[in-house]
Amino acid sequence: MAVVSPAVSSAAPAVPPTLRDARVPADGMYEGRRTLRRVPEGWEERPYDLIDVVPQGRLIGAEIRGVDLAKPLTPALREELNRALLEWKVLFFRGAGITSEQQRAFALNWGDLETNPLLARGSADDVVRFDKGGSATPTYENVWHADVTFRERPALGAVLQLREVPPVGGDTMWADMAAAYDNLPDEVKARIEGAQAVHDFIPGFVRFYGPEKLIPLQEQFPPVTHPVVRRHPETGRRMLFVNTSFTTHIVGMERAESDRLLSYLVRQAQVPEYQVRFHWQAGDVAFWDNRSTQHYAVDDYAPHRRVAERVAIAGDRPY
Repeated sequence: MAVVSPAVSSAAPAVPPTLRDARVPADGMYEGRRTLRRVPEGWEERPYDLIDVVPQGRLIGAEIRGVDLAKPLTPALREELNRALLEWKVLFFRGAGITSEQQRAFALNWGDLETNPLLARGSADDVVRFDKGGSATPTYENVWHADVTFRERPALGAVLQLREVPPVGGDTMWADMAAAYDNLPDEVKARIEGAQAVHDFIPGFVRFYGPEKLIPLQEQFPPVTHPVVRRHPETGRRMLFVNTSFTTHIVGMERAESDRLLSYLVRQAQVPEYQVRFHWQAGDVAFWDNRSTQHYAVDDYAPHRRVAERVAIAGDRPY
């Protein structure tokens, strides 16, 4: 009987499947859990005795109840409001309905008021009036920014009241720039440690004003240098301090490298987890910490009118 040998397979051994290559864009912002730390580590949170604090988000923004902004602040009330400002970064007062003079008096509890020759004047030199919509030229909206970082001492904060609101739209958003810094990759934090950036008023205003308006102000507002990461003078917390409107470049970097890094850094304000959005009613007041936030006025209400008045509080030199 013939012996039949078993057939020998010529097939190649099975190769386990592999994941195909995929290019991940550089400097991307990806999904994943974010660190949402509202107050600095070691911060002692205490109850409020004189005000009610109603959070509008987990990280940033609180409505304050139980305060009449038309009346002078006692030292104890001022202390509680300042503590709430440091903890929540932007405070909302519904239906305050105060006069421009009362708005100024409230802001003066935090320091001297600024004047700004680039913006329309309200009832006093230090009151700015924004009258938008209708046939007015859209300005100073739809961009994330901190106010007047082109100054040697940018504003500590601002108090804004809506005098007239559109039937829909016209919200304002704020972003917590301490959270933006906290969530940067370690390699980015290392790159910007000790870095300085130049801020200039020209980029923020050249879209709206011609040379005849801007040239006379160049000597008053020369370019200034601020740290890319500043420390809050009251909490010590680190915060990202560059913005689209006024930051032109990072000192010591080639232009292409600076542009790429700045583009990545300014996009951090766009993360929804760092934000609060406020829908205005006439007479509402917002008081925000300009040192630790950026804001964005949403221009979605044309052809309706939106009228606001703002006072800004002079700040210190960032470090």
